[in-house]
Amino acid sequence: METQLSRQLAADAISDAAGTDTAVRTPRITFYRMIPGARMPQRADRSAAGSLPTRAFRYCEPVVTASAFGYYVFPPTDFTVIWDGHEISWTYEGAGDWLPLTHAQFPHFADHFDAHVPDEIRGYSPPFVSALQEPGLMQMWSGLIARTAPGWSLLVRPCANLPRGGGFEMFEGIIETDRWFGPLITNMRLTKTNVPIEFSRDFPVLQVQPLPREALDDAALNDFECVPDLESLRPEDWDDFYDTVVRPSAMTARPRGEYAAAARRRRKSDGGSE
Repeated sequence: METQLSRQLAADAISDAAGTDTAVRTPRITFYRMIPGARMPQRADRSAAGSLPTRAFRYCEPVVTASAFGYYVFPPTDFTVIWDGHEISWTYEGAGDWLPLTHAQFPHFADHFDAHVPDEIRGYSPPFVSALQEPGLMQMWSGLIARTAPGWSLLVRPCANLPRGGGFEMFEGIIETDRWFGPLITNMRLTKTNVPIEFSRDFPVLQVQPLPREALDDAALNDFECVPDLESLRPEDWDDFYDTVVRPSAMTARPRGEYAAAARRRRKSDGGSE
């Protein structure tokens, strides 16, 4: 009887612990929409929003895996900028004309912000677009704040494998979003002068990817070696090269997408999904 009671108590304790874990569990990443009507992020797409060639989508697993890694983030509205080589101007629907850009609030957002925040935060609504000190550099706020689970950061970068409109280049950055609860912004360099550069709320402008912070530690990044020449490869390295390159090339009827099929099988066996 004592053994059965002990087992029951242990089972109840495990059940309670599981319930507690479920109750306190937080998502790997949470997006907070600050600007009303801003488009919410969405999972990045294995087809790069339908832009990949069919053959790449079917057979090139590295490309589709990279394309699907993370979340698309969109501008909160349509707007246009122009850079004359010295100054940046911008406009949007309803603006009526080009406006010189220094630090600009999202239209009508400052009043909305002040009406919904605690007293001590009023007056601190983040700017939507800003011209930076360096010529041709601009910053844009997505209208979002992101928070990641403890130990995770966000890589903010251009959209992987998605064709980008001309006229600007994105900077990449890594934010400790488990510790820093502020605007999810991106910096960009304008690359054309005297040409209107358009941004659409229907087209993602950046991709954010969660990274475990331990992968960014110097100890992890310094844990590498370089093999200097062919003579330094080991027999097992040549065995792997044979299996990866030589054997498939020597097959008279080589199946297409062999790597992709193997990678998908491994992902399913590891509990992942397509």
